Amino acid sequence: MKLYIAQATCSLAAQIVANELGLSPELVHFDVVGKTTSNHDDFAEVNPLGYVPVLRIGEDKHDLLTETAVIVSYLADQRPEAGLIPRVGTRERVEAEQLLTFTATEIAQKHIPLMRKLMTPEGTEWTRNKLVAAYAEIDKRLSDGRAFLMGDKPSVVDAYFWATMWHERSGAQIEHLKWVMAHKARMEALPSVQKALKDEADMVARHRALAEAA
Repeated sequence: MKLYIAQATCSLAAQIVANELGLSPELVHFDVVGKTTSNHDDFAEVNPLGYVPVLRIGEDKHDLLTETAVIVSYLADQRPEAGLIPRVGTRERVEAEQLLTFTATEIAQKHIPLMRKLMTPEGTEWTRNKLVAAYAEIDKRLSDGRAFLMGDKPSVVDAYFWATMWHERSGAQIEHLKWVMAHKARMEALPSVQKALKDEADMVARHRALAEAA
């Protein structure tokens, strides 16, 4: 397997899940500004829409998966005994998919236009308010004392949610949500998260060095 990542993006979620499962996909860094990859693949052919993560699961050019929720679910389903995602067909699986979709649509996608400063002042205020409201819903879910979003151990939902906590970059004020902040700290203490951050940093540095030497 080959996993295309970019710095400080939701591709960290796929890395975390792979780490939790003991998988070691080849990591390829995509420079979203320079449009180059660390292994010289043409990313426009990998994903014409230009975003990560992308998971190559075979040698055929069509053996590619996109969308974070899809990729983390696929990885977790390869090793169901790890318990990172509930079994297909269960009420718990539907709940996990609901939370993955919520994270994608109400959190990740709301951050992007704010971080890129693409909105009017009115649009910015509206979107930030929507973001804070979405985080408040997650805070409410965590307020029953559960350690992670699906219970007492981390799941694909936690990986995706943590990987899209871009509130400082988008200006969404959520520091008052104590359960969300505690979840953030709990995630950052996990070896799988620490490894993902280190591996990403190493890949970025290696790619930058290659670019400077060219």
